[in-house]
Amino acid sequence: MDSVTSEQRQTLHSTADNGLKIVVVGGFGVGKTTLVRSVSEIRPLNTEETMTQAGEGVDDTGGVATKTATTVAFDFGRISLDAHNVLYLFGAPGQERFWFLWDRLFSGTLGAVVLVDTRRLADSWYAIDRLEHHGTPFVVACNDFGGPAHTTGQIREALDLADEVPLVFCDARSRESSKQVLITLVEHLQSAVAQDPTPQPIPEPAP
Repeated sequence: MDSVTSEQRQTLHSTADNGLKIVVVGGFGVGKTTLVRSVSEIRPLNTEETMTQAGEGVDDTGGVATKTATTVAFDFGRISLDAHNVLYLFGAPGQERFWFLWDRLFSGTLGAVVLVDTRRLADSWYAIDRLEHHGTPFVVACNDFGGPAHTTGQIREALDLADEVPLVFCDARSRESSKQVLITLVEHLQSAVAQDPTPQPIPEPAP
């Protein structure tokens, strides 16, 4: 697993003048905070709070009984693509009671990553529905929780994914794995731009 020390964190280029926004969404406990944390070049902003008994009966913790903290607003990270273009990552909270925040987080979004736990695929339906409603391009990334193996065909059928939506597998704890998810999204966005030349072109991801 890759790790990033404080000495490896990067400062923002003084020439950076174009901010690009990507949102990471998905069900409760699928690893959104972990993905943003693993791939961000800066120390990410997290709004995690300790889960208490007050949340019992409100948040569905089925399948994530060992989870002790939860995002209550959003996660935020940053990646410099080149000297001028900066990618800003926003991780959305997964609990149903925070879904009202999602529409605001989607504002100005270039594209999205739907992170899923294949043991709880139904938890991803809302995220996919909202992205399709907003017309936001997205990819689906299956985070590895060590559950039963599923084929891409089985997952696509369960999520009713269109053929053009990329589906990848990842380990959100790994910087390299999370980076590949974002590269897949950027390539998907480039493909969409090629079909409709009206939007501004998407810059190549940094190596």
